[in-house]
Amino acid sequence: MQYILTPYAEPIEPFCWWEGAFTEQELNWLQQKAVDANDQAQVGGNPQGEDLAKIRRSKVSWINNAQDTRWIFEKLAHVASSLNSQFYRFDLTGFGESLQLTNYDQSDHGMYGWHVDYGGNRTASRKLSLVLQLTDPAAYEGGNLQIMVGGEVQNVRKQRGLIAAFPSYVLHQVTPVTQGNRQSLVAWVSGPAFK
Repeated sequence: MQYILTPYAEPIEPFCWWEGAFTEQELNWLQQKAVDANDQAQVGGNPQGEDLAKIRRSKVSWINNAQDTRWIFEKLAHVASSLNSQFYRFDLTGFGESLQLTNYDQSDHGMYGWHVDYGGNRTASRKLSLVLQLTDPAAYEGGNLQIMVGGEVQNVRKQRGLIAAFPSYVLHQVTPVTQGNRQSLVAWVSGPAFK
Protein backbone atom coordinates (compact mmCIF):
# COMPACT_ATOMS: atom_id res chain seq x y z
CA MET A 1 0.00 0.00 0.00
CA GLN A 2 1.31 3.41 -0.92
CA TYR A 3 0.53 6.46 1.19
CA ILE A 4 0.19 9.88 -0.35
CA LEU A 5 1.01 12.81 1.89
CA THR A 6 -0.83 16.05 1.41
CA PRO A 7 1.35 19.16 1.20
CA TYR A 8 0.44 19.94 4.82
CA ALA A 9 1.02 16.49 6.29
CA GLU A 10 4.01 16.15 8.57
CA PRO A 11 5.31 13.05 10.33
CA ILE A 12 4.69 12.79 14.08
CA GLU A 13 7.77 12.50 16.29
CA PRO A 14 7.67 9.22 18.26
CA PHE A 15 9.14 11.02 21.28
CA CYS A 16 10.86 14.23 22.31
CA TRP A 17 12.32 15.60 25.53
CA TRP A 18 12.83 18.63 27.76
CA GLU A 19 15.69 19.38 30.13
CA GLY A 20 15.96 21.60 33.20
CA ALA A 21 12.30 22.06 34.14
CA PHE A 22 12.94 21.15 37.79
CA THR A 23 15.70 22.23 40.18
CA GLU A 24 17.86 19.74 42.05
CA GLN A 25 15.96 20.53 45.24
CA GLU A 26 12.61 19.87 43.51
CA LEU A 27 13.91 16.64 42.00
CA ASN A 28 15.12 15.53 45.44
CA TRP A 29 11.68 16.20 46.93
CA LEU A 30 9.88 14.31 44.16
CA GLN A 31 12.36 11.44 44.29
CA GLN A 32 11.87 10.99 48.04
CA LYS A 33 8.09 10.87 47.49
CA ALA A 34 8.65 8.15 44.86
CA VAL A 35 10.99 6.20 47.16
CA ASP A 36 8.21 6.23 49.78
CA ALA A 37 5.64 4.84 47.31
CA ASN A 38 4.06 1.67 48.70
CA ASP A 39 0.97 0.89 46.58
CA GLN A 40 1.33 -2.05 44.21
CA ALA A 41 1.14 -0.74 40.64
CA GLN A 42 -1.79 -2.11 38.64
CA VAL A 43 -2.58 -2.57 34.96
CA GLY A 44 -5.74 -2.76 32.91
CA GLY A 45 -7.77 -5.92 33.32
CA ASN A 46 -6.68 -6.06 36.98
CA PRO A 47 -4.48 -9.20 36.93
CA GLN A 48 -3.09 -10.27 40.30
CA GLY A 49 -0.15 -12.22 41.73
CA GLU A 50 2.12 -13.93 39.21
CA ASP A 51 0.04 -12.69 36.27
CA LEU A 52 0.58 -9.07 37.33
CA ALA A 53 4.28 -9.69 38.08
CA LYS A 54 4.84 -10.81 34.48
CA ILE A 55 3.55 -7.44 33.25
CA ARG A 56 4.50 -4.89 35.90
CA ARG A 57 6.56 -4.85 39.09
CA SER A 58 6.71 -1.46 40.82
CA LYS A 59 5.29 0.60 43.66
CA VAL A 60 3.37 3.81 43.06
CA SER A 61 1.93 6.80 44.85
CA TRP A 62 -0.06 9.76 43.56
CA ILE A 63 0.16 13.55 43.59
CA ASN A 64 -3.14 15.38 43.40
CA ASN A 65 -3.47 18.92 42.10
CA ALA A 66 -3.67 20.82 45.40
CA GLN A 67 -2.40 24.18 46.56
CA ASP A 68 0.89 22.79 47.89
CA THR A 69 1.59 20.72 44.73
CA ARG A 70 0.28 23.09 42.07
CA TRP A 71 3.84 24.12 41.20
CA ILE A 72 4.50 20.60 39.85
CA PHE A 73 1.44 20.71 37.59
CA GLU A 74 2.33 24.22 36.40
CA LYS A 75 5.87 23.23 35.43
CA LEU A 76 4.66 20.11 33.65
CA ALA A 77 1.90 22.07 31.90
CA HIS A 78 4.48 24.50 30.54
CA VAL A 79 6.63 21.62 29.24
CA ALA A 80 3.65 19.77 27.76
CA SER A 81 2.30 22.90 26.08
CA SER A 82 5.70 23.81 24.62
CA LEU A 83 6.50 20.32 23.31
CA ASN A 84 2.98 19.79 22.01
CA SER A 85 3.12 23.09 20.13
CA GLN A 86 6.46 22.21 18.59
CA PHE A 87 6.00 18.50 17.80
CA TYR A 88 2.40 17.27 17.99
CA ARG A 89 -0.26 20.00 17.83
CA PHE A 90 -2.75 17.74 19.67
CA ASP A 91 -5.98 19.22 21.02
CA LEU A 92 -5.22 19.11 24.76
CA THR A 93 -7.36 20.21 27.70
CA GLY A 94 -5.08 19.48 30.70
CA PHE A 95 -4.29 16.89 33.32
CA GLY A 96 -7.27 14.59 33.70
CA GLU A 97 -5.62 12.49 36.40
CA SER A 98 -3.27 12.70 39.34
CA LEU A 99 0.48 12.41 38.72
CA GLN A 100 2.03 8.99 39.31
CA LEU A 101 5.27 8.55 41.24
CA THR A 102 6.86 5.17 40.55
CA ASN A 103 9.62 3.21 42.28
CA TYR A 104 11.27 0.31 40.45
CA ASP A 105 13.32 -1.79 42.91
CA GLN A 106 16.16 -4.20 42.17
CA SER A 107 14.78 -6.66 44.75
CA ASP A 108 12.07 -7.81 42.34
CA HIS A 109 13.69 -6.58 39.12
CA GLY A 110 11.13 -3.78 38.87
CA MET A 111 9.81 -3.31 35.34
CA TYR A 112 6.78 -2.52 33.20
CA GLY A 113 6.41 -4.53 29.98
CA TRP A 114 5.34 -3.20 26.60
CA HIS A 115 2.15 -1.15 26.83
CA VAL A 116 0.38 1.99 25.67
CA ASP A 117 -1.14 4.63 27.94
CA TYR A 118 -4.07 5.43 25.65
CA GLY A 119 -7.32 3.50 25.77
CA GLY A 120 -9.23 1.48 28.30
CA ASN A 121 -12.12 2.63 30.46
CA ARG A 122 -10.72 5.95 31.61
CA THR A 123 -12.76 9.05 32.31
CA ALA A 124 -10.06 11.13 30.63
CA SER A 125 -8.66 10.49 27.16
CA ARG A 126 -4.88 10.37 27.51
CA LYS A 127 -3.15 11.95 24.52
CA LEU A 128 0.34 12.96 25.63
CA SER A 129 2.48 11.04 28.15
CA LEU A 130 5.31 12.66 30.13
CA VAL A 131 7.98 10.73 32.05
CA LEU A 132 10.30 12.68 34.37
CA GLN A 133 13.45 10.77 35.36
CA LEU A 134 14.15 11.38 39.04
CA THR A 135 17.14 9.08 39.63
CA ASP A 136 20.77 9.72 38.76
CA PRO A 137 21.65 7.09 36.11
CA ALA A 138 24.78 6.17 38.08
CA ALA A 139 22.53 4.92 40.92
CA TYR A 140 20.93 2.06 38.98
CA GLU A 141 21.39 -0.40 36.14
CA GLY A 142 18.70 -1.57 33.72
CA GLY A 143 15.45 0.34 34.02
CA ASN A 144 15.62 1.70 30.48
CA LEU A 145 12.62 3.60 29.18
CA GLN A 146 12.24 2.20 25.69
CA ILE A 147 10.00 3.38 22.86
CA MET A 148 9.02 1.30 19.84
CA VAL A 149 9.70 3.32 16.71
CA GLY A 150 8.83 1.75 13.36
CA GLY A 151 9.38 -1.74 14.71
CA GLU A 152 12.72 -0.81 16.31
CA VAL A 153 13.41 -0.28 20.00
CA GLN A 154 14.92 3.05 21.01
CA ASN A 155 16.24 3.85 24.48
CA VAL A 156 15.38 7.22 25.95
CA ARG A 157 18.56 8.84 27.24
CA LYS A 158 19.06 8.32 30.97
CA GLN A 159 19.44 11.72 32.58
CA ARG A 160 18.15 12.98 35.91
CA GLY A 161 15.58 15.71 35.32
CA LEU A 162 14.95 14.76 31.68
CA ILE A 163 11.27 14.74 30.70
CA ALA A 164 10.45 12.42 27.82
CA ALA A 165 7.17 13.14 26.03
CA PHE A 166 5.38 10.92 23.54
CA PRO A 167 1.88 10.31 22.20
CA SER A 168 0.00 8.08 24.64
CA TYR A 169 -0.69 5.56 21.87
CA VAL A 170 3.05 4.86 21.40
CA LEU A 171 4.23 1.43 22.57
CA HIS A 172 6.80 1.71 25.40
CA GLN A 173 8.26 -0.19 28.35
CA VAL A 174 10.65 0.03 31.30
CA THR A 175 13.18 -2.81 31.30
CA PRO A 176 13.98 -4.67 34.55
CA VAL A 177 16.13 -2.84 37.10
CA THR A 178 19.09 -5.10 37.87
CA GLN A 179 20.98 -2.88 40.35
CA GLY A 180 19.74 -0.06 42.58
CA ASN A 181 16.36 1.62 42.25
CA ARG A 182 14.79 3.85 39.61
CA GLN A 183 12.22 6.52 40.41
CA SER A 184 10.11 8.47 37.95
CA LEU A 185 7.11 10.76 37.76
CA VAL A 186 4.53 10.06 35.05
CA ALA A 187 1.86 12.46 33.85
CA TRP A 188 -0.81 12.15 31.20
CA VAL A 189 -2.27 15.14 29.40
CA SER A 190 -5.82 14.62 28.23
CA GLY A 191 -7.99 16.00 25.49
CA PRO A 192 -10.89 15.18 23.21
CA ALA A 193 -10.68 11.78 21.50
CA PHE A 194 -8.43 11.60 18.46
CA LYS A 195 -10.28 12.07 15.17
